[in-house]
Amino acid sequence: MFQNLREFINALDKAGELKKISDMVSPFIEISRITDQESKSQGGGKALMFENVRNSSFPVATNLFGSSKRIGMALGVRDLDQLGDRVREYIEFNPPRNFKEALNAIPMAIQLANFFPRMFKGKNPPCQEIVYTGDQVDLSKIPVLHCWPGDAGPFVTLPLVFTKSLKTGKRNAGMYRLQVFDQRTTGMHWHIHKDGSHYFKEYQEAGKRMPVAVAIGADPATIYSATAPMPRGIDEMMLAGFIRKKPVKMTKCITIDMEVPAESEFVLEGYVNPDERRLEGPFGDHTGYYSLADEYPVFHVTAVTHRRNPIYNATLVGPPPMEDCYLAKATERLFLPMIQSVMPEIRDYWFPWEGVFHNIVIVSIEKEFQGHAQKLMSGLWGSGQMSFCKAIVVVDREVNPQDAKSVFSKFLTSFDITSDITLTKGILDVLDHSSPFPNFGSKIGIDLTKRFQNEPPRNKSFALPKPPGNPEVSDIVLRHIEGAIACKVLDMDLFPHQGIINRILFITVQKNPILGGREISEKILEQDILPGFTIFVLFDKEIDMENHSLMLWKLFNNVAPDRDIRIRNHRMVIDSCRKGKMDGHEREWPDELRFDL
Repeated sequence: MFQNLREFINALDKAGELKKISDMVSPFIEISRITDQESKSQGGGKALMFENVRNSSFPVATNLFGSSKRIGMALGVRDLDQLGDRVREYIEFNPPRNFKEALNAIPMAIQLANFFPRMFKGKNPPCQEIVYTGDQVDLSKIPVLHCWPGDAGPFVTLPLVFTKSLKTGKRNAGMYRLQVFDQRTTGMHWHIHKDGSHYFKEYQEAGKRMPVAVAIGADPATIYSATAPMPRGIDEMMLAGFIRKKPVKMTKCITIDMEVPAESEFVLEGYVNPDERRLEGPFGDHTGYYSLADEYPVFHVTAVTHRRNPIYNATLVGPPPMEDCYLAKATERLFLPMIQSVMPEIRDYWFPWEGVFHNIVIVSIEKEFQGHAQKLMSGLWGSGQMSFCKAIVVVDREVNPQDAKSVFSKFLTSFDITSDITLTKGILDVLDHSSPFPNFGSKIGIDLTKRFQNEPPRNKSFALPKPPGNPEVSDIVLRHIEGAIACKVLDMDLFPHQGIINRILFITVQKNPILGGREISEKILEQDILPGFTIFVLFDKEIDMENHSLMLWKLFNNVAPDRDIRIRNHRMVIDSCRKGKMDGHEREWPDELRFDL
C-alpha cells in the first residue's frame, strides 16, 4: 500500500491513469471546469495533475479517485467487494472454544493490533519540513480552488479535519469543507449530525476554545477513511490502518495538542472559539446544487506546515457522476457486512449515484415473514447514516439491486400504487432542499417483494388499457393540461418483459404564481384523458427528456414525498420540478450548478 499521496500519484502515472497539464491554469473556476469535463468523460476519465498554477508555486491534483480502477488502486483491491470480504472475516470470527482454536486466532489478533496508528519516530516528520506560525501564516499561498461561479470564495474541498472529544479524549477525523475567509481564518462547515459538531458542543458547554488540525493530501486510504461514516468514538485512523494493512504514522502538531498523519502534504493547525460564527457559503455541493449560506464556526489558523515540495490535493463535487461517486461506492461495499451483521436478511444494496448518497437506496432481502419489507425500512431509518435516506426500495433476493434495468422492470410489472407505499417522517440530510423544513421531512418506502399469505394483496382487478400513440398523447396533454409544454412516453422496449401494469409519462411544465404542482397534478388526476398511463412525472421545462440519468437526479433530489406525490384511482403524479411559494415551499430553493452563468 502507499505510504503517502505522491507514491499513489506515481503509481497512477505508471498505470496510464494520470494526465499532466503543463499549461498555466487558474484556481479560480478554470481548474474546476477542466476537472468537471474530465470526471464526466467515459469511465471517469483520468486523474489530473496541474503543474503550473497561477499565483502559486504548488501543483494541484484532482480526480485521483474518480474511476473504478483508481479507487481500487487507492484502497489496494481489484474489486471493492474485497474490502467487505475482509470486514466479514472479522465480523464472523467466533471466539475460540479450545487451546488449538486459540492458537489459530493469534495471527488474526496480531493483525488487528497492527491497525492502531503509531507515532512517527524520526526527527523531522515530512509534513513539518516547512513551518509557518503566527504572522507568517498566509493561506493565500495555497492554491485553494474557487470551484463554481456562485461560490462565496475559495474552499478547501478534501480536508481531513482532526478533533478530540473534550470528555473522552477520543479522536475523530472527518471531512468538512473550509471556506477561506482571509490569510488566517476559514469557515468550519460541520453539520449538526456530524461527530466534529458533537465534540464542538462539548467545548461550547465548557466555554473552552477547541483545538483543530486539518491535514491535506495524506495517503489515499487515510483520505478515504475521513469520508467514511464510522460510529462515534471509533478512530478513523484504525480504519485506514485496516485498509492499508499497516498503521498510519502520526505526529504531534506544533502549536496545538493534536496528532496528524506524518506523511501529509499540508497541515493547518488552529482553534475554533465556542461562540464565534460567520456567514459561510454558498457552495456548489455534491447534490448538484448550491448549499445555501448560513452561520458556521470560524477556524483560526495558528500554523501552516508542509512538505518541502507539496502537492495540493482537491476534489470537485457537483452533478453526478463525479469523483465523490467512487468514494461513496467504496463506502457502500465496505459497510455492507456491518449492516448485514445487524440485519442478516439483507443480501445486497445499491445507492444509485443520481441519489447523491442519501436520497435513495435499493435493498434486496431474504423475505421470511409478513411485513418483513416494512420492518427492514424501519430498521434502516433508525440506523446511523442510513437514517438520512429519503427513499428505500425493497426487492426479493433474486433481484440484483445493482442492476437498474431489473429493478425497474420489477417496478413496471409489480408495483401497486395503492398498497406498496409506506410514508413516514424523520431526519433528512442537511443538504436536502426539497423538504419544507431543514433537516426534517417525509420519507417513502416502496415494497416490490412478493406477497406472503395474509399480507394485503396487490390490486389485480385494475386492467391497464392500451395507451394512445405518441402524437395523440402529446396533443391530449397540451390541450387538456394547463402549463404543459411537452411530454414523452417511457420507452418500454428498454425493458423486455411481460405483464406490465404501470406505464409512465414524463411531462414538462411551466409553473406560475397561481399554478403550482398541486394544481397541475389535480388536473391530471381528475380527468380520465390518459387511461393508458398510471404514473406521471412532472419536470421543469428545461429538462432533457432523453437524458434518463438527469431525470432520475431531478426526481430523487426535488421530491418531498408527502407533498409532491398525489395518488387517486390507481394513478400517481410526482412533481419533480423546482418548488416555490406556489407549491407551499417557503424555503429558498437553491440554484443548480452550472459554469455558463
